Amino acid sequence: MHDSKEWLLDELKQVEKWEKDQNDLWFWEKLGRLPFKIIDKWTPSFIQNKIGIIVDELGQYVQTGGSYLSSTSKITSYFPETEVQTLEEVKNLPIAQMDEAAEKLTGNRKNLATIQGASTGIGGVFTLSIDIPLLLSLQLKTLQDIAICYGYDPNDKKERLFIIKCLQFVSADIVGKQSILAQLSMFDQQDEHARREILSEIQGWREVIFSYRDQFGWKKLFQMIPIAGLVFGAFINRSAIKDIGEAGQMLFRKRRIIERLGNHTSDEIFHEN
Repeated sequence: MHDSKEWLLDELKQVEKWEKDQNDLWFWEKLGRLPFKIIDKWTPSFIQNKIGIIVDELGQYVQTGGSYLSSTSKITSYFPETEVQTLEEVKNLPIAQMDEAAEKLTGNRKNLATIQGASTGIGGVFTLSIDIPLLLSLQLKTLQDIAICYGYDPNDKKERLFIIKCLQFVSADIVGKQSILAQLSMFDQQDEHARREILSEIQGWREVIFSYRDQFGWKKLFQMIPIAGLVFGAFINRSAIKDIGEAGQMLFRKRRIIERLGNHTSDEIFHEN
């Protein structure tokens, strides 16, 4: 293991600084939630129905992974300059190497999201029903693949629950972010009963419905004008993947750092004895 205890502690401080910076919503993010509330009653029912279907699919994702589940077979493509082939081998890589893989992956997904958002923005508000599931799928795939970059397996139901909490974190308000960070900070120390409580908390998916729909406030407003929808679709989808990639990288990174610090402590105890 190439990461020193001093380096890990310094990097942990950087992650914690990022967490503190998340405790306030950017002005434009607050403003972006208003149009949805204003035009919600005019939203076509087929879009509302599509969102309802997606909420059900999120529940299925936690339970089984469903159609959103990522494969760990691409590990070698994430680390082309190494010989790693399994998650166990990924776990032993330097964290800087994990960071590099996650950043490259997020960059590729941002480019894909830009193209996707522009394509579905051409048709105005009616193509939003196509864009919403495509973007959600891309967000979930991105989070899962970032998890793999840090040595965590999305085939594990526990990791899928962590991924859903990451998804919620990005679109939550200040109080929600604080609550989710508190849950995630203790995630690996919790017993099965505690995890069931977290799962029970999000079973209704009410939190996901409102926070996820709010993300499309400005997009829905401007997609009523097809050309504007193209521009805003590209921008908002790219921003959504940027935010989800940053949050996923920071939160999975923090878990890996804490785990390695625990190993350092164990090694020190072992050598002292």
